[in-house]
Amino acid sequence: MLQSSPAPAAEVVETVRALAPWQQLFLLLAVAVSLGVLRSLVPGERWSDRLRARFVLGVPWGTLLTVLGVLLVYWVVQGGWEHPNSPLVIPFRSWSYFYPLGVFTAGFAHNGVGHITGNLVGTVVFAPLVEYYLGHYPTERGSESFASLRTNPFVRLLAVPAGSVALGIFTGFFSMGPVIGFSGVLYAYIGFAMVTRPLLAVLVLIAERVVDLLYRSLRNPYITREPGPGFFSPWWADIAIQGHAIGIFAGALAGIAVLAVRDDYPNPLYLWFAALIFGIRQSLWAIYAPVGANRFALYRAVGVGVVFLGAALIATAASASNRSLLPRLEGRTVDLPRPDAPVAVVAVGLVVLASFAVPFGFATVSGELPADAATVEVRDYTVTYVENEPNQYVSLVNEYLYGDSATIRSSGVVVLSEQRRVWIEAVSKSRLAFQGGGAVRVGGLGWRETVYAGREGWSLVGNGSVYKVTLREQGERARLAYATDPRRARPVIDGRNVSIAPVEGGFEAVVSTNGTVLGRAPVPDRSNATTVGGLRLNRTGRDLVATSNRTRVQVASKSVPRARQN
Repeated sequence: MLQSSPAPAAEVVETVRALAPWQQLFLLLAVAVSLGVLRSLVPGERWSDRLRARFVLGVPWGTLLTVLGVLLVYWVVQGGWEHPNSPLVIPFRSWSYFYPLGVFTAGFAHNGVGHITGNLVGTVVFAPLVEYYLGHYPTERGSESFASLRTNPFVRLLAVPAGSVALGIFTGFFSMGPVIGFSGVLYAYIGFAMVTRPLLAVLVLIAERVVDLLYRSLRNPYITREPGPGFFSPWWADIAIQGHAIGIFAGALAGIAVLAVRDDYPNPLYLWFAALIFGIRQSLWAIYAPVGANRFALYRAVGVGVVFLGAALIATAASASNRSLLPRLEGRTVDLPRPDAPVAVVAVGLVVLASFAVPFGFATVSGELPADAATVEVRDYTVTYVENEPNQYVSLVNEYLYGDSATIRSSGVVVLSEQRRVWIEAVSKSRLAFQGGGAVRVGGLGWRETVYAGREGWSLVGNGSVYKVTLREQGERARLAYATDPRRARPVIDGRNVSIAPVEGGFEAVVSTNGTVLGRAPVPDRSNATTVGGLRLNRTGRDLVATSNRTRVQVASKSVPRARQN
């Protein structure tokens, strides 16, 4: 009996990919069946009635408007509709108080699909909880829905969008450095939900993982991955921890204010537990600081201790006293009671956290570049490549933090704009070497341009490597932006040495003896050869081999970025 051979892997992959719609349908049916079973097990619950009692038509309109607004910023302002995986980011960061566009947009812009997806999934999960607690309809006895603007449902449903705009601008003003993203507002939702309904907020935190997985499963029902090299910075170095902290403090204070108005205080044990879980789960303990080019220090023990102290503080502030933080809105005019000491500490904590950002807000750039730096000019932007140059944006901040303006230095593709107070290492030297190239998007409101960077190099046998970096504006020819000094291979062939030098058009092979140059010529292409200074240089694949008489020695090898290696 003959046994059929297994189908090729590529055919299997294509077959499974073709079944993706059926996988999505299966997932939807499975979710529907599971919810149907739940409905039959809890027949007395009328969720639709509960939602209609709190929302206009039972829909969290404020959450939907907020999500739509953030999506419009990504799709229209940042050009994400045209380039979903590479939106325009640089001009929409909060660079400086002298650059209002960045300050006002940073809290609503994002740097990629994964970034905006994560923040919007959290918004879809937590914002309705905030909106439900506030409600579209007044809860005071005897009040009428359309008696005033405060009780009008169509005004109240704007509370979440209006608060989100205010908090987004607040985080743009008071986040350390050129941050970007809606996460500060998201953490305000979390802080509000945590102090008003702590146990429900913890359940929602778990549900967020379910919603996120459900979304990703529907979007990509089938994926394949192969082992391979990668370039990653520490995950905690990509978290705007200070922006998250001011968001959660602001949300907690808003929640405490509403609790005081409604005289509705949670169990302190539940609140302490919720605050601790959120602090650990949302990585608020990941306190770090830059200590050099592409180096960061994580203060883990201190961070975890701060989370425990913060949980105790918020639990005390929100539930230890029955004295109101604000006068009751449903009552007559009353004197404003003095806030409890824990509430004041939370408020002071928010002010202190926000004040850390002020030096960054006054940061500026000088526009000075190395005298020999080749640049690409795109309107008010300058794109170049530098190595071990002081990062001009953080120089003022470094002096404030460390007393040394040269602590942080840049190596890589740099984007500079004095007009926008921008100095950013858009593609680091390490990433450029790993990938072999990169793209930098610059622009502003209504326009976008792309500058491409490329890196090529050769490894010399026994003596390191040489490389060069080129920059190319879209539609233009590449220009040499940086080149290392020539290097000489260690092997000696018939008394001669072979060096490789980066040049404008590529790389040159230089043959010398005792410091005297005998000849130079372009490094031959693959499967070609050339004669230089009495040596025959033969290119076989990646290797460059020098031959004299019967002596044949490899002198160099073309560098291949790790991201392109098999």
